[in-house]
Amino acid sequence: MSGLEIDSICWRYGSQQVLEDISLAVGPGTFCALLGPNGAGKTTLFSLATRLIHARTGRILIDGVDLGRDPGAALARLGIVFQQPTLDLDLSVAHNLEYFGALQGLSPRDTMRRAGEMLALLGLADRLRDKVRTLNGGHRRRLEIARALIHGPSVLLLDEPTVGLDVATRRAITDHVHALCNTMGVAVLWATHLVDEVRDGDEVVVLHRGRIVARGSVGDVVQQASAPDLVSAFSRLTAADAEDIAAQ
Repeated sequence: MSGLEIDSICWRYGSQQVLEDISLAVGPGTFCALLGPNGAGKTTLFSLATRLIHARTGRILIDGVDLGRDPGAALARLGIVFQQPTLDLDLSVAHNLEYFGALQGLSPRDTMRRAGEMLALLGLADRLRDKVRTLNGGHRRRLEIARALIHGPSVLLLDEPTVGLDVATRRAITDHVHALCNTMGVAVLWATHLVDEVRDGDEVVVLHRGRIVARGSVGDVVQQASAPDLVSAFSRLTAADAEDIAAQ
């Protein structure tokens, strides 16, 4: 399948096993919530998927391209929004996008055409000439999403993208990214520890202590945890030892 495929990925720091036999797939137009508490291994998995660190086992395919064998071609198909902001606050919105477009090999004309399209989708069309410093936190996050999409990736990774934002802003950003799945067919992997960011139609992968302890639709995960709802399911799945959960 196209989209994102992660197959049998493991990772350890010294003697500490951080990720164990992680496999998941996110198809085009799918919003998949990678749901796990802090320390579950979400950021390490994203570091592997973006080749900040190199996987020694398993493989990662981005739009069908093997990240280990052809990292340049694979990463060209990937958009990423990191947990920590990476915008230049003293540049304008346009200059931030122009710089990133140039890094992706886009011409200035194509960059600005794509910038206009993405900013319009994310409700920032009137902020093109504003300095990033003047934007609020929610608008800065939307800008980072627009920047991640400017080269037309097939897969979008977002690592805790709403950390530090208020509830209304978190909901608005989640709405925008779901809309992008529907309108652009992007495969989205959204890492979060916040259950209220998951919608009924989403796919869910629950990560706990470096292992996948549940996966499927929201209903599937609730059923696997024998819980009344996703909040309760997440609490049950991450309260017990991963080994006990996997054996159930």
